[in-house]
Amino acid sequence: MPMDLIPAPRNTRGAGRPGFAPDRDTTITAAPGTENTARWLRTTLGAAFGLPLAPRAGSATGADGAAGPGSAPGAESTTRAGNTVELLIDPDLEPEGYRLSVTPGHGIRVTGGSAAGVFWGAQTLRQLLGPEAFRHAPVSAEPDLELPALEIEDGPRFSWRGLMLDVSRHFMPKDDVLRYLDLLAAHKLNVFHFHLTDDQGWRVEIKRHPRLTEVGSWRSRTKYGHRASELWDETPYGGYYTQDDIREIVAYAAERHISVVPEIDIPGHSQAAISAYPELGNTDVIDTTTLSVWDTWGINPNVLAPTDSTLRFFEGVFEEILELFPATTSPFIHVGGDECLKDQWRKSPTAQARIAELGVAGEDGLQAWFIGHFDTWLTERGRRLIGWDEILEGGLPQGAAVSSWRGYAGGVAAAEAGHDVVMCPEQHVYLDHRQHGGPDEPMPIGFIRTLEDVYRFEPVPPGLSEEAARHILGTQANVWTEVMQNRARVDYQVFPRLAAFAEVAWSALPASADRDFTEFERRMTTHYARLDALGVDYRPPGGPLPRQQRPGILGRPLEGPPPNV
Repeated sequence: MPMDLIPAPRNTRGAGRPGFAPDRDTTITAAPGTENTARWLRTTLGAAFGLPLAPRAGSATGADGAAGPGSAPGAESTTRAGNTVELLIDPDLEPEGYRLSVTPGHGIRVTGGSAAGVFWGAQTLRQLLGPEAFRHAPVSAEPDLELPALEIEDGPRFSWRGLMLDVSRHFMPKDDVLRYLDLLAAHKLNVFHFHLTDDQGWRVEIKRHPRLTEVGSWRSRTKYGHRASELWDETPYGGYYTQDDIREIVAYAAERHISVVPEIDIPGHSQAAISAYPELGNTDVIDTTTLSVWDTWGINPNVLAPTDSTLRFFEGVFEEILELFPATTSPFIHVGGDECLKDQWRKSPTAQARIAELGVAGEDGLQAWFIGHFDTWLTERGRRLIGWDEILEGGLPQGAAVSSWRGYAGGVAAAEAGHDVVMCPEQHVYLDHRQHGGPDEPMPIGFIRTLEDVYRFEPVPPGLSEEAARHILGTQANVWTEVMQNRARVDYQVFPRLAAFAEVAWSALPASADRDFTEFERRMTTHYARLDALGVDYRPPGGPLPRQQRPGILGRPLEGPPPNV
Protein backbone atom coordinates (compact mmCIF):
# COMPACT_ATOMS: atom_id res chain seq x y z
CA MET A 1 0.00 0.00 0.00
CA PRO A 2 1.61 3.32 -1.04
CA MET A 3 2.14 5.93 1.65
CA ASP A 4 2.47 9.06 -0.47
CA LEU A 5 1.36 11.26 2.42
CA ILE A 6 0.41 14.92 1.86
CA PRO A 7 1.53 17.00 3.66
CA ALA A 8 4.74 15.04 4.10
CA PRO A 9 5.44 13.97 7.69
CA ARG A 10 8.51 15.11 9.53
CA ASN A 11 9.98 11.67 10.22
CA THR A 12 8.97 8.13 9.18
CA ARG A 13 10.64 4.92 10.27
CA GLY A 14 9.89 1.37 9.17
CA ALA A 15 7.24 1.13 6.46
CA GLY A 16 8.55 -2.24 5.41
CA ARG A 17 7.20 -5.51 6.78
CA PRO A 18 3.48 -6.15 7.28
CA GLY A 19 2.11 -4.55 10.41
CA PHE A 20 -1.63 -4.59 11.04
CA ALA A 21 -4.84 -5.22 9.13
CA PRO A 22 -8.03 -3.70 10.60
CA ASP A 23 -11.09 -5.94 10.37
CA ARG A 24 -14.66 -6.11 11.64
CA ASP A 25 -13.42 -6.96 15.14
CA THR A 26 -11.08 -3.96 15.37
CA THR A 27 -12.04 -1.60 18.20
CA ILE A 28 -11.18 1.94 19.19
CA THR A 29 -9.61 2.66 22.57
CA ALA A 30 -10.08 6.37 23.31
CA ALA A 31 -8.33 8.02 26.23
CA PRO A 32 -9.99 11.05 27.86
CA GLY A 33 -9.80 14.05 25.52
CA THR A 34 -9.77 11.98 22.34
CA GLU A 35 -13.50 11.23 22.14
CA ASN A 36 -14.17 13.51 19.16
CA THR A 37 -11.45 11.85 17.10
CA ALA A 38 -12.83 8.42 18.02
CA ARG A 39 -16.25 9.49 16.76
CA TRP A 40 -14.73 10.93 13.60
CA LEU A 41 -12.82 7.69 12.87
CA ARG A 42 -15.93 5.63 13.49
CA THR A 43 -17.94 7.84 11.15
CA THR A 44 -15.42 8.11 8.30
CA LEU A 45 -13.57 4.80 8.30
CA GLY A 46 -16.61 2.89 9.45
CA ALA A 47 -18.60 4.25 6.50
CA ALA A 48 -15.80 3.77 3.96
CA PHE A 49 -15.05 0.15 4.88
CA GLY A 50 -18.21 -1.07 6.60
CA LEU A 51 -16.32 -1.65 9.86
CA PRO A 52 -18.12 -1.14 13.21
CA LEU A 53 -14.95 0.10 14.99
CA ALA A 54 -16.71 -0.45 18.29
CA PRO A 55 -15.37 1.13 21.47
CA ARG A 56 -13.14 -1.18 23.46
CA ALA A 57 -14.40 -1.95 26.95
CA GLY A 58 -12.90 0.60 29.32
CA SER A 59 -12.51 3.17 26.55
CA ALA A 60 -13.47 6.79 27.19
CA THR A 61 -16.38 6.74 24.73
CA GLY A 62 -19.23 4.44 23.97
CA ALA A 63 -20.88 3.85 20.64
CA ASP A 64 -22.94 6.99 21.05
CA GLY A 65 -19.95 9.08 22.10
CA ALA A 66 -20.99 9.19 25.77
CA ALA A 67 -18.36 8.77 28.45
CA GLY A 68 -18.16 5.63 30.48
CA PRO A 69 -16.40 2.27 30.37
CA GLY A 70 -19.53 0.14 30.40
CA SER A 71 -21.04 1.51 27.19
CA ALA A 72 -20.29 -1.54 25.04
CA PRO A 73 -20.65 -4.65 27.20
CA GLY A 74 -18.65 -7.58 25.93
CA ALA A 75 -16.82 -5.55 23.31
CA GLU A 76 -13.56 -7.29 24.14
CA SER A 77 -14.92 -10.78 24.19
CA THR A 78 -14.75 -11.30 20.41
CA THR A 79 -11.55 -9.36 19.73
CA ARG A 80 -8.00 -10.53 19.64
CA ALA A 81 -5.45 -8.82 21.85
CA GLY A 82 -4.05 -5.69 20.28
CA ASN A 83 -6.73 -5.48 17.60
CA THR A 84 -7.49 -1.84 18.35
CA VAL A 85 -6.84 1.73 17.32
CA GLU A 86 -5.60 3.39 20.49
CA LEU A 87 -5.89 7.17 20.91
CA LEU A 88 -3.80 8.89 23.57
CA ILE A 89 -2.66 12.35 24.66
CA ASP A 90 0.92 12.96 25.76
CA PRO A 91 1.42 16.60 26.84
CA ASP A 92 5.17 16.20 26.39
CA LEU A 93 4.61 16.34 22.62
CA GLU A 94 4.13 19.69 20.89
CA PRO A 95 0.41 20.64 20.98
CA GLU A 96 -0.41 19.81 17.35
CA GLY A 97 2.25 17.14 17.02
CA TYR A 98 1.54 13.44 16.94
CA ARG A 99 3.18 10.03 16.88
CA LEU A 100 1.54 7.25 14.88
CA SER A 101 2.70 3.64 15.39
CA VAL A 102 1.62 0.51 13.55
CA THR A 103 2.99 -2.55 15.34
CA PRO A 104 2.39 -6.25 14.58
CA GLY A 105 0.33 -7.75 17.37
CA HIS A 106 -0.32 -4.35 18.97
CA GLY A 107 -2.50 -2.60 16.40
CA ILE A 108 -2.41 1.15 15.81
CA ARG A 109 -1.55 3.84 18.33
CA VAL A 110 -2.02 7.56 17.71
CA THR A 111 -0.56 9.81 20.39
CA GLY A 112 -0.97 13.56 20.20
CA GLY A 113 0.33 16.47 22.22
CA SER A 114 -3.31 17.58 22.49
CA ALA A 115 -6.67 16.56 21.11
CA ALA A 116 -5.72 18.43 17.93
CA GLY A 117 -2.53 16.41 17.55
CA VAL A 118 -4.50 13.18 17.88
CA PHE A 119 -6.88 14.38 15.17
CA TRP A 120 -4.07 15.22 12.74
CA GLY A 121 -2.60 11.79 13.40
CA ALA A 122 -5.98 10.26 12.56
CA GLN A 123 -5.96 12.17 9.27
CA THR A 124 -2.61 10.56 8.48
CA LEU A 125 -4.05 7.15 9.34
CA ARG A 126 -6.87 7.74 6.88
CA GLN A 127 -4.37 8.48 4.10
CA LEU A 128 -2.40 5.34 4.96
CA LEU A 129 -5.54 3.26 4.43
CA GLY A 130 -5.71 4.26 0.77
CA PRO A 131 -8.03 6.37 -1.42
CA GLU A 132 -11.02 4.15 -0.58
CA ALA A 133 -10.85 5.56 2.97
CA PHE A 134 -12.16 8.83 1.51
CA ARG A 135 -15.40 7.34 0.19
CA HIS A 136 -18.78 7.43 1.94
CA ALA A 137 -19.59 3.73 1.50
CA PRO A 138 -17.60 0.56 0.77
CA VAL A 139 -16.71 -0.14 -2.85
CA SER A 140 -15.13 -3.52 -2.12
CA ALA A 141 -16.43 -6.44 -0.12
CA GLU A 142 -12.87 -7.33 0.90
CA PRO A 143 -10.82 -4.13 1.06
CA ASP A 144 -7.05 -4.44 1.36
CA LEU A 145 -6.42 -2.69 4.65
CA GLU A 146 -3.06 -4.10 5.69
CA LEU A 147 -0.81 -1.34 7.00
CA PRO A 148 2.98 -1.63 7.07
CA ALA A 149 4.77 -1.62 10.40
CA LEU A 150 5.94 1.93 10.89
CA GLU A 151 6.29 4.88 13.21
CA ILE A 152 5.61 8.46 12.15
CA GLU A 153 6.61 11.48 14.21
CA ASP A 154 5.15 14.69 12.92
CA GLY A 155 4.11 18.24 13.73
CA PRO A 156 3.41 21.51 11.92
CA ARG A 157 5.84 24.25 11.00
CA PHE A 158 3.23 27.01 11.48
CA SER A 159 0.36 27.44 13.92
CA TRP A 160 -1.78 29.37 11.40
CA ARG A 161 -2.48 27.26 8.31
CA GLY A 162 -5.46 28.83 6.65
CA LEU A 163 -7.82 29.22 3.75
CA MET A 164 -9.84 32.39 3.16
CA LEU A 165 -13.11 31.79 1.32
CA ASP A 166 -15.10 34.72 -0.05
CA VAL A 167 -18.83 33.91 0.15
CA SER A 168 -19.92 37.49 -0.49
CA ARG A 169 -19.31 37.70 -4.24
CA HIS A 170 -20.76 34.20 -4.74
CA PHE A 171 -22.60 32.57 -1.88
CA MET A 172 -21.67 29.03 -0.85
CA PRO A 173 -24.57 27.13 0.77
CA LYS A 174 -24.03 25.87 4.29
CA ASP A 175 -23.53 22.22 3.33
CA ASP A 176 -20.81 23.23 0.87
CA VAL A 177 -19.08 25.21 3.63
CA LEU A 178 -19.15 22.12 5.87
CA ARG A 179 -17.66 20.11 2.99
CA TYR A 180 -14.83 22.64 2.67
CA LEU A 181 -14.11 22.33 6.39
CA ASP A 182 -13.67 18.59 5.83
CA LEU A 183 -11.32 19.30 2.91
CA LEU A 184 -9.27 21.65 5.08
CA ALA A 185 -9.06 19.04 7.82
CA ALA A 186 -7.97 16.37 5.33
CA HIS A 187 -4.99 18.61 4.50
CA LYS A 188 -4.20 19.50 8.14
CA LEU A 189 -5.24 23.14 7.67
CA ASN A 190 -6.58 24.67 10.86
CA VAL A 191 -7.92 28.18 10.09
CA PHE A 192 -11.01 29.02 8.04
CA HIS A 193 -11.13 32.74 7.27
CA PHE A 194 -14.80 33.37 6.50
CA HIS A 195 -15.21 36.48 4.29
CA LEU A 196 -18.85 37.27 5.05
CA THR A 197 -19.47 40.83 3.84
CA ASP A 198 -18.56 42.98 0.86
CA ASP A 199 -20.09 45.35 -1.68
CA GLN A 200 -21.80 42.45 -3.47
CA GLY A 201 -23.58 40.90 -0.50
CA TRP A 202 -23.97 40.64 3.28
CA ARG A 203 -24.06 36.98 4.31
CA VAL A 204 -24.60 36.76 8.08
CA GLU A 205 -27.84 37.39 9.98
CA ILE A 206 -27.64 40.29 12.46
CA LYS A 207 -30.86 40.34 14.47
CA ARG A 208 -30.70 43.97 15.59
CA HIS A 209 -30.16 45.11 11.97
CA PRO A 210 -32.42 42.79 9.92
CA ARG A 211 -32.16 44.79 6.69
CA LEU A 212 -28.52 43.74 6.36
CA THR A 213 -29.83 40.40 5.11
CA GLU A 214 -33.33 41.38 4.00
CA VAL A 215 -31.84 43.94 1.58
CA GLY A 216 -28.07 43.57 1.71
CA SER A 217 -27.86 39.86 0.87
CA TRP A 218 -29.55 40.20 -2.57
CA ARG A 219 -28.44 41.81 -5.81
CA SER A 220 -30.60 42.23 -8.88
CA ARG A 221 -28.08 40.76 -11.34
CA THR A 222 -24.43 39.71 -11.57
CA LYS A 223 -21.57 40.48 -13.92
CA TYR A 224 -20.55 37.30 -15.78
CA GLY A 225 -16.77 37.16 -16.05
CA HIS A 226 -14.36 40.00 -15.36
CA ARG A 227 -15.81 43.49 -14.84
CA ALA A 228 -14.72 44.37 -18.41
CA SER A 229 -16.97 41.62 -19.74
CA GLU A 230 -20.13 42.74 -21.51
CA LEU A 231 -22.06 39.72 -20.22
CA TRP A 232 -24.55 39.72 -17.35
CA ASP A 233 -26.51 37.08 -15.51
CA GLU A 234 -29.87 38.77 -15.04
CA THR A 235 -31.04 36.32 -12.37
CA PRO A 236 -31.50 37.93 -8.92
CA TYR A 237 -28.77 36.50 -6.71
CA GLY A 238 -28.24 36.15 -2.98
CA GLY A 239 -28.34 34.17 0.22
CA TYR A 240 -27.11 34.32 3.79
CA TYR A 241 -26.41 32.21 6.84
CA THR A 242 -28.81 32.33 9.75
CA GLN A 243 -27.28 32.62 13.18
CA ASP A 244 -27.99 28.94 13.78
CA ASP A 245 -26.23 28.12 10.49
CA ILE A 246 -23.18 30.01 11.76
CA ARG A 247 -23.28 28.21 15.11
CA GLU A 248 -23.42 24.89 13.26
CA ILE A 249 -20.48 25.82 11.02
CA VAL A 250 -18.40 26.96 13.99
CA ALA A 251 -19.20 23.80 15.99
CA TYR A 252 -18.45 21.56 13.00
CA ALA A 253 -15.11 23.31 12.52
CA ALA A 254 -14.24 23.05 16.22
CA GLU A 255 -14.76 19.29 16.14
CA ARG A 256 -12.12 19.25 13.41
CA HIS A 257 -9.79 21.59 15.33
CA ILE A 258 -10.32 24.39 12.83
CA SER A 259 -10.64 27.99 14.01
CA VAL A 260 -13.19 30.10 12.14
CA VAL A 261 -12.14 33.74 11.74
CA PRO A 262 -15.07 35.90 10.54
CA GLU A 263 -14.47 38.97 8.40
CA ILE A 264 -16.79 41.98 8.56
CA ASP A 265 -15.31 44.44 6.08
CA ILE A 266 -14.99 48.08 7.25
CA PRO A 267 -14.77 50.96 6.35
CA GLY A 268 -14.54 50.11 2.62
CA HIS A 269 -16.18 47.27 0.67
CA SER A 270 -19.42 48.29 2.39
CA GLN A 271 -21.98 49.08 -0.32
CA ALA A 272 -24.19 46.11 0.64
CA ALA A 273 -24.47 47.48 4.19
CA ILE A 274 -25.05 51.05 2.94
CA SER A 275 -27.77 49.88 0.54
CA ALA A 276 -29.60 48.39 3.54
CA TYR A 277 -28.98 51.36 5.87
CA PRO A 278 -28.25 54.47 3.74
CA GLU A 279 -27.37 56.55 6.83
CA LEU A 280 -24.12 54.55 7.08
CA GLY A 281 -22.76 56.22 3.94
CA ASN A 282 -21.43 59.68 3.23
CA THR A 283 -24.83 61.32 2.81
CA ASP A 284 -23.34 64.80 2.48
CA VAL A 285 -21.54 63.70 -0.71
CA ILE A 286 -23.98 61.37 -2.49
CA ASP A 287 -27.62 60.31 -2.25
CA THR A 288 -27.04 56.94 -0.57
CA THR A 289 -30.74 56.04 -0.85
CA THR A 290 -30.14 55.36 -4.55
CA LEU A 291 -27.51 52.66 -3.85
CA SER A 292 -28.25 48.98 -4.24
CA VAL A 293 -26.13 45.90 -3.62
CA TRP A 294 -23.31 46.12 -6.19
CA ASP A 295 -23.65 43.85 -9.21
CA THR A 296 -20.12 44.08 -10.62
CA TRP A 297 -16.52 43.70 -9.45
CA GLY A 298 -13.66 46.02 -8.56
CA ILE A 299 -12.95 48.66 -5.91
CA ASN A 300 -16.10 50.48 -4.89
CA PRO A 301 -16.06 54.21 -3.99
CA ASN A 302 -18.93 54.00 -1.48
CA VAL A 303 -17.41 53.71 1.99
CA LEU A 304 -18.70 54.14 5.52
CA ALA A 305 -19.08 57.60 7.01
CA PRO A 306 -16.71 58.26 9.96
CA THR A 307 -19.52 59.18 12.34
CA ASP A 308 -20.40 58.16 15.87
CA SER A 309 -23.65 56.60 14.64
CA THR A 310 -21.67 54.39 12.23
CA LEU A 311 -19.42 53.29 15.08
CA ARG A 312 -22.43 52.43 17.26
CA PHE A 313 -24.05 50.50 14.40
CA PHE A 314 -21.02 48.30 13.86
CA GLU A 315 -20.43 47.83 17.58
CA GLY A 316 -23.89 46.26 17.55
CA VAL A 317 -22.89 44.08 14.60
CA PHE A 318 -19.71 42.95 16.33
CA GLU A 319 -21.54 42.20 19.59
CA GLU A 320 -23.55 39.57 17.74
CA ILE A 321 -20.48 38.35 15.82
CA LEU A 322 -18.59 37.78 19.10
CA GLU A 323 -21.45 35.63 20.37
CA LEU A 324 -21.56 33.59 17.14
CA PHE A 325 -17.77 33.14 16.95
CA PRO A 326 -16.68 32.58 20.58
CA ALA A 327 -13.14 33.18 21.73
CA THR A 328 -12.76 29.48 22.51
CA THR A 329 -12.72 28.79 18.77
CA SER A 330 -10.68 31.85 17.70
CA PRO A 331 -9.56 35.02 19.44
CA PHE A 332 -9.31 36.88 16.11
CA ILE A 333 -11.94 39.02 14.39
CA HIS A 334 -11.06 40.24 10.88
CA VAL A 335 -12.19 43.77 10.00
CA GLY A 336 -10.95 43.96 6.40
CA GLY A 337 -9.64 47.52 6.07
CA ASP A 338 -8.42 47.04 2.50
CA GLU A 339 -9.04 49.09 -0.63
CA CYS A 340 -10.88 51.88 1.15
CA LEU A 341 -11.06 54.68 -1.41
CA LYS A 342 -10.87 58.07 0.31
CA ASP A 343 -12.48 60.27 -2.40
CA GLN A 344 -15.79 60.66 -0.58
CA TRP A 345 -14.02 61.51 2.67
CA ARG A 346 -12.00 64.19 0.87
CA LYS A 347 -15.24 65.79 -0.37
CA SER A 348 -17.26 65.25 2.81
CA PRO A 349 -17.54 68.20 5.25
CA THR A 350 -18.45 65.68 7.96
CA ALA A 351 -15.31 63.62 7.35
CA GLN A 352 -13.09 66.70 7.14
CA ALA A 353 -14.55 68.03 10.39
CA ARG A 354 -13.79 64.68 12.05
CA ILE A 355 -10.18 64.83 10.79
CA ALA A 356 -9.80 68.31 12.29
CA GLU A 357 -11.45 67.28 15.55
CA LEU A 358 -9.16 64.26 15.95
CA GLY A 359 -6.03 66.03 14.74
CA VAL A 360 -5.07 63.06 12.58
CA ALA A 361 -3.00 63.07 9.40
CA GLY A 362 -5.61 63.33 6.67
CA GLU A 363 -7.76 60.54 5.32
CA ASP A 364 -5.23 57.79 6.09
CA GLY A 365 -5.24 58.98 9.69
CA LEU A 366 -9.04 58.89 9.66
CA GLN A 367 -9.04 55.24 8.58
CA ALA A 368 -6.43 54.48 11.26
CA TRP A 369 -8.75 56.11 13.82
CA PHE A 370 -11.66 53.98 12.56
CA ILE A 371 -9.65 50.76 12.80
CA GLY A 372 -8.12 51.81 16.13
CA HIS A 373 -11.58 52.33 17.62
CA PHE A 374 -12.54 48.74 16.91
CA ASP A 375 -9.16 47.43 18.02
CA THR A 376 -9.79 49.02 21.43
CA TRP A 377 -13.40 47.81 21.44
CA LEU A 378 -12.41 44.22 20.65
CA THR A 379 -9.46 44.23 23.06
CA GLU A 380 -11.76 45.30 25.91
CA ARG A 381 -13.79 42.17 25.18
CA GLY A 382 -10.82 39.81 25.14
CA ARG A 383 -10.50 39.55 21.37
CA ARG A 384 -7.87 40.50 18.80
CA LEU A 385 -8.29 42.57 15.66
CA ILE A 386 -6.72 41.44 12.41
CA GLY A 387 -6.99 43.21 9.05
CA TRP A 388 -5.44 43.42 5.60
CA ASP A 389 -2.10 45.21 5.39
CA GLU A 390 -3.67 48.60 4.51
CA ILE A 391 -4.50 48.95 8.20
CA LEU A 392 -0.81 49.79 8.70
CA GLU A 393 -1.36 53.09 6.89
CA GLY A 394 -1.74 55.93 9.36
CA GLY A 395 -0.56 53.83 12.32
CA LEU A 396 -1.79 50.63 13.99
CA PRO A 397 -2.37 49.71 17.66
CA GLN A 398 0.25 47.33 18.99
CA GLY A 399 -2.03 44.35 19.63
CA ALA A 400 -3.50 44.23 16.13
CA ALA A 401 -2.39 41.59 13.62
CA VAL A 402 -1.96 41.91 9.86
CA SER A 403 -2.87 39.76 6.86
CA SER A 404 -0.14 40.64 4.35
CA TRP A 405 -1.71 40.39 0.88
CA ARG A 406 0.08 43.03 -1.26
CA GLY A 407 3.31 41.07 -1.36
CA TYR A 408 5.85 40.61 1.42
CA ALA A 409 6.37 44.29 2.19
CA GLY A 410 3.37 44.79 4.46
CA GLY A 411 4.20 41.68 6.42
CA VAL A 412 7.82 42.70 6.83
CA ALA A 413 6.86 46.17 8.05
CA ALA A 414 4.27 44.76 10.44
CA ALA A 415 6.55 42.06 11.87
CA GLU A 416 9.46 44.46 12.33
CA ALA A 417 7.07 46.77 14.21
CA GLY A 418 6.10 43.93 16.54
CA HIS A 419 2.75 42.95 15.00
CA ASP A 420 1.76 39.34 14.41
CA VAL A 421 1.44 38.53 10.71
CA VAL A 422 -0.31 36.01 8.47
CA MET A 423 1.46 35.83 5.11
CA CYS A 424 -0.93 35.57 2.14
CA PRO A 425 0.65 37.54 -0.72
CA GLU A 426 -1.45 37.85 -3.87
CA GLN A 427 1.54 37.08 -6.08
CA HIS A 428 1.88 33.59 -4.56
CA VAL A 429 -1.23 32.20 -2.86
CA TYR A 430 -4.31 33.84 -4.41
CA LEU A 431 -5.94 30.69 -5.73
CA ASP A 432 -8.44 32.65 -7.83
CA HIS A 433 -5.48 33.42 -10.09
CA ARG A 434 -5.20 31.16 -13.12
CA GLN A 435 -3.14 27.99 -13.07
CA HIS A 436 -1.98 28.05 -16.70
CA GLY A 437 -1.68 30.48 -19.58
CA GLY A 438 -3.62 28.34 -22.04
CA PRO A 439 -6.75 29.64 -23.81
CA ASP A 440 -8.95 26.96 -22.24
CA GLU A 441 -8.61 28.19 -18.68
CA PRO A 442 -12.07 29.24 -17.44
CA MET A 443 -12.34 33.03 -17.00
CA PRO A 444 -8.58 33.50 -16.50
CA ILE A 445 -7.75 35.90 -13.69
CA GLY A 446 -4.45 37.48 -12.69
CA PHE A 447 -1.01 35.96 -12.64
CA ILE A 448 -0.21 32.39 -13.60
CA ARG A 449 0.39 30.43 -10.42
CA THR A 450 1.08 26.76 -11.14
CA LEU A 451 1.11 23.87 -8.71
CA GLU A 452 4.90 24.18 -8.53
CA ASP A 453 4.71 27.94 -7.99
CA VAL A 454 2.55 27.41 -4.91
CA TYR A 455 4.83 24.62 -3.71
CA ARG A 456 7.83 26.99 -3.93
CA PHE A 457 6.16 29.73 -1.87
CA GLU A 458 8.07 30.63 1.30
CA PRO A 459 5.94 32.33 3.98
CA VAL A 460 8.84 33.81 5.98
CA PRO A 461 10.24 36.74 3.98
CA PRO A 462 13.97 36.55 3.28
CA GLY A 463 16.10 38.85 5.38
CA LEU A 464 13.60 39.17 8.20
CA SER A 465 15.26 39.55 11.59
CA GLU A 466 15.03 36.60 13.97
CA GLU A 467 12.86 38.58 16.38
CA ALA A 468 10.50 39.71 13.62
CA ALA A 469 10.30 36.18 12.19
CA ARG A 470 8.75 35.04 15.47
CA HIS A 471 5.76 37.27 14.61
CA ILE A 472 4.95 35.24 11.48
CA LEU A 473 2.00 33.25 12.79
CA GLY A 474 1.78 31.32 9.56
CA THR A 475 0.26 31.50 6.15
CA GLN A 476 -3.03 31.43 4.31
CA ALA A 477 -4.31 30.87 0.77
CA ASN A 478 -7.06 33.23 -0.39
CA VAL A 479 -9.99 32.47 -2.69
CA TRP A 480 -11.96 35.42 -4.07
CA THR A 481 -15.07 34.23 -5.88
CA GLU A 482 -16.00 36.96 -8.38
CA VAL A 483 -15.84 34.47 -11.27
CA MET A 484 -16.62 31.32 -9.26
CA GLN A 485 -20.37 30.90 -9.43
CA ASN A 486 -20.60 27.51 -7.71
CA ARG A 487 -18.79 24.81 -5.80
CA ALA A 488 -17.37 23.15 -8.92
CA ARG A 489 -15.67 26.40 -9.98
CA VAL A 490 -14.23 26.87 -6.49
CA ASP A 491 -12.94 23.29 -6.54
CA TYR A 492 -11.24 23.89 -9.88
CA GLN A 493 -9.42 26.98 -8.68
CA VAL A 494 -8.49 25.63 -5.25
CA PHE A 495 -7.35 22.11 -6.14
CA PRO A 496 -4.82 20.66 -6.55
CA ARG A 497 -2.94 23.79 -5.47
CA LEU A 498 -4.31 23.63 -1.92
CA ALA A 499 -2.44 20.33 -1.48
CA ALA A 500 0.84 22.09 -2.34
CA PHE A 501 -0.03 24.98 -0.05
CA ALA A 502 -0.87 22.58 2.79
CA GLU A 503 2.60 21.06 2.56
CA VAL A 504 4.16 24.55 2.61
CA ALA A 505 2.17 25.42 5.75
CA TRP A 506 2.72 22.11 7.55
CA SER A 507 6.04 20.59 6.56
CA ALA A 508 7.93 22.37 3.78
CA LEU A 509 11.60 23.23 4.19
CA PRO A 510 12.22 26.97 4.70
CA ALA A 511 14.50 27.10 1.66
CA SER A 512 12.05 26.62 -1.20
CA ALA A 513 14.88 25.68 -3.58
CA ASP A 514 15.53 22.60 -1.42
CA ARG A 515 11.97 21.31 -1.79
CA ASP A 516 11.69 18.30 -4.08
CA PHE A 517 8.78 19.14 -6.36
CA THR A 518 9.37 16.03 -8.48
CA GLU A 519 8.86 13.86 -5.42
CA PHE A 520 5.81 15.91 -4.38
CA GLU A 521 4.35 15.48 -7.87
CA ARG A 522 4.87 11.73 -7.58
CA ARG A 523 2.95 11.68 -4.28
CA MET A 524 0.20 13.72 -5.91
CA THR A 525 -0.59 10.77 -8.18
CA THR A 526 -2.00 8.98 -5.14
CA HIS A 527 -3.51 12.18 -3.78
CA TYR A 528 -5.50 12.74 -6.98
CA ALA A 529 -7.17 9.39 -6.27
CA ARG A 530 -8.10 10.66 -2.79
CA LEU A 531 -9.56 13.83 -4.30
CA ASP A 532 -11.50 11.71 -6.80
CA ALA A 533 -12.94 9.67 -3.94
CA LEU A 534 -13.96 12.88 -2.19
CA GLY A 535 -15.66 14.18 -5.34
CA VAL A 536 -13.38 17.21 -5.70
CA ASP A 537 -13.67 18.82 -9.15
CA TYR A 538 -9.96 19.71 -9.36
CA ARG A 539 -8.01 20.92 -12.38
CA PRO A 540 -6.46 17.82 -13.99
CA PRO A 541 -2.69 17.96 -14.60
CA GLY A 542 -3.32 17.93 -18.36
CA GLY A 543 -5.64 20.93 -18.31
CA PRO A 544 -9.35 21.60 -17.90
CA LEU A 545 -11.92 19.06 -18.98
CA PRO A 546 -14.42 20.32 -21.59
CA ARG A 547 -17.08 20.86 -18.91
CA GLN A 548 -14.63 22.95 -16.86
CA GLN A 549 -13.95 25.44 -19.65
CA ARG A 550 -15.85 28.72 -20.13
CA PRO A 551 -15.24 29.70 -23.77
CA GLY A 552 -15.95 33.30 -24.64
CA ILE A 553 -16.08 34.60 -21.06
CA LEU A 554 -13.63 37.44 -20.52
CA GLY A 555 -11.21 37.17 -17.61
CA ARG A 556 -8.39 39.45 -16.49
CA PRO A 557 -5.09 38.05 -17.77
CA LEU A 558 -2.02 40.08 -16.85
CA GLU A 559 1.14 40.22 -18.90
CA GLY A 560 4.44 38.97 -17.53
CA PRO A 561 5.36 37.18 -14.31
CA PRO A 562 4.15 38.46 -10.95
CA PRO A 563 6.47 40.77 -9.04
CA ASN A 564 8.23 39.01 -6.18
CA VAL A 565 7.56 41.64 -3.54
